[in-house]
Amino acid sequence: MNTAARPGLRPGLEKRLPPGPSGLKLYLSLSRAPRGWLGFLAGLAKDYGDIVFFRVFHVSACFINRPEYIESVLVSDFRHYFKSKDYVPLKAVMGQGLVTSEGEFWRRQRQLVQPAFHRGRIGAYGRIMVDYAEKMIATWRDGETRDAHHDMMRLTLDIVAKTLFDADVTSEAGDIGEAIEKAMNRFANIGWISMFLPRSMEEPGRLLFRGTIRRLDDIIYRIIRTRRESGPDPGDLLSMLLQAQAEDGGRMTDRQVRDEVMTLFLAGHETIANALAWTWYLLSLHPEVEDRLHSELREVLAGRSPRWEDVPRLQYTQMIVKESLRLFPPVWGIGRETLREIQLGDYPLPAGTNVFISQWVTQRDPRFFDRPHDFLPERWNDEFEKRLPKFAYFPFGGGPRVCIGASFASMEAALLLATIAQRFRLTLAAGHPVHPYASAALRPKHGIRVTLRKR
Repeated sequence: MNTAARPGLRPGLEKRLPPGPSGLKLYLSLSRAPRGWLGFLAGLAKDYGDIVFFRVFHVSACFINRPEYIESVLVSDFRHYFKSKDYVPLKAVMGQGLVTSEGEFWRRQRQLVQPAFHRGRIGAYGRIMVDYAEKMIATWRDGETRDAHHDMMRLTLDIVAKTLFDADVTSEAGDIGEAIEKAMNRFANIGWISMFLPRSMEEPGRLLFRGTIRRLDDIIYRIIRTRRESGPDPGDLLSMLLQAQAEDGGRMTDRQVRDEVMTLFLAGHETIANALAWTWYLLSLHPEVEDRLHSELREVLAGRSPRWEDVPRLQYTQMIVKESLRLFPPVWGIGRETLREIQLGDYPLPAGTNVFISQWVTQRDPRFFDRPHDFLPERWNDEFEKRLPKFAYFPFGGGPRVCIGASFASMEAALLLATIAQRFRLTLAAGHPVHPYASAALRPKHGIRVTLRKR
């Protein structure tokens, strides 16, 4: 149960709060922001600076856009914050998984799940990723028009089903993907708005997901039960979760395994698919970058399929992935809530304040990135990364709660990009509108229609 203090101001605190919009100006900003939530947050940073305070109904909120402040929230003072209410709809799907859980329970689960992402085990997944990408492009035809976002969603669904369950996408895995898609569409409608609703409305909000969650649970629990009864270890992530043992000798219950499976399924499916879709969009707009990518692939791979061991040599490929994650981070924002009154820089924040951090805004800040809105993969050389302030670029979050699958995701993006780019160019279809949409992940609102050109 959430026991944080309600947003309340002790005498004299009001005058010391950070600057920010209020009244009509605030509500006009919220309603007219050209990119919805993304435009609203970018506008706050432009109009008020690095720390902005505002209230919506009964809720105190603060947006921060300074690397030192971000580091304070995510690292040095992370124990003084917990996940904000915008995670409530996700909790309906993920339960008490790593993304949504808190405190000692989260620490124990992190310890149990961590071995599944050991470097040696991640390398074994590389072949699976390349195999499924090659199966997909074998069905593509020169000159046809496809939705790159849809294809990347399907591809990553295939891969996550294989790495999680050691199964080709059967009807069960397909059902999981379909059910998650429905849940995320509902999240898109209520997502961040939930943080401004009274806590009494949190539980009714879960009812929107009830049918979808029941369907997901039936599938996942059946898979867990079958695996426990069969016994063999096929080397997938599910077997790792079932065998994981904490320092106290305890193992996960079926419910805990279910929650981590759902968390890994969503994180490994939704986020990577969107990262790749945005990468194809950017490459279609910058043929000179694509030409340099093809040159590297010819030099390193010489026409063969990429392997996990090739990734360190695919330096420009990795630069493209980094720059795509900078401009279109799938995880576009992070929310926390203060457990008690907090001092952040020169300003106090009341207990119960929702604190927002946005990769979308900070990673486009001209103080840290020259030509911040331009797609320039070559900026990611060693010297630039050494100069870049910590938490000016953080697509996988940071601190103790940094994404546990960051290495997995980076390898997958590089391998899939290399595999597909060797065989096809993807050119944006004429007249197709592409707009970022801030849902659970940063999605292209109308997909990304491309024309395929065989290489």
